[in-house]
Amino acid sequence: MKKIILASKSIDRKEIFQQAQIPFIAISSEIDETYYKKKIKDPLRLVQTLAKKKALDIKKKKAKHFKDAIIIAADTIVEYKGEIIGKANNEQEAFKILKKLMGKTHDLITGLAITQMGSRQLVLDYDITKVEFLPLSDNDIWDYINSREWKGRAGAYSIRERAGLFIKSIHGSYSNVLGLPMQKVFQILKETFNLNLLDYII
Repeated sequence: MKKIILASKSIDRKEIFQQAQIPFIAISSEIDETYYKKKIKDPLRLVQTLAKKKALDIKKKKAKHFKDAIIIAADTIVEYKGEIIGKANNEQEAFKILKKLMGKTHDLITGLAITQMGSRQLVLDYDITKVEFLPLSDNDIWDYINSREWKGRAGAYSIRERAGLFIKSIHGSYSNVLGLPMQKVFQILKETFNLNLLDYII
């Protein structure tokens, strides 16, 4: 079976593959995300561009070591009323983000890029999930922030942990909220790369 490289350092994305019992190698890319975030204002273009850059960065650096391997890269943001919201840099930023989203519905957008070593084939896609939060008091928001789940997460929350307490509804892919729309990954790999994830066994 072909090796799968997950071009990510995200704990949530790694756990998606682990829970699905799909063997993979995680290698994080070192692209300058800040440059693209300043330059690109369209959310769909931004997440797909970042996913593409991550995938190609790994492809270039690891081509000699992982022949024929499949590379999967992703980038996730939150969009609310036209504003692109990424990861909080500190607790104050996390509070401002969560305060803004409480009692409202936002779009969680993930860009996806899949390619293969030794091939020019590159597939770009994206997925959007609508997430609605319950209204929370400032004290409740700070209690959540003290859990430190906000670190490294788009929108300053993680659905797989304590944020599940105040997520009222989800419309769309659950795995997308974790940072990787697995239904899209499954379809793209099967239809474009002739690789069926259901054949993989750890």
